[in-house]
Amino acid sequence: MSVSLLFSGAWDMFRAYRDMREANYIGADKYFHARGNYDAAQRGPGGAWAAKVISDARERWQSDVSGRGAEDTRADQEANEWGRNGGDPNRFRPEGLPKKY
Repeated sequence: MSVSLLFSGAWDMFRAYRDMREANYIGADKYFHARGNYDAAQRGPGGAWAAKVISDARERWQSDVSGRGAEDTRADQEANEWGRNGGDPNRFRPEGLPKKY
């Protein structure tokens, strides 16, 4: 597993998170989850591994600390897996999200 692909996959995840924060668009979080995982997984097994580790850690923290609940965590993980398995992130894209994203 190439270290550069791990870092590239982690960068893809960070970029999706940064874009989600910048967009600040209600209902878009699942799209950004799927997009980050999709982009990372396109780099190969190292990118997919980085995406899974980051996604699982984030969801574990979110369910333990933020109090968003099991249903939100389940929906986030569905979007994560969809993107990581090559599914089109646009499945989760909300209407009206700027084309920039």
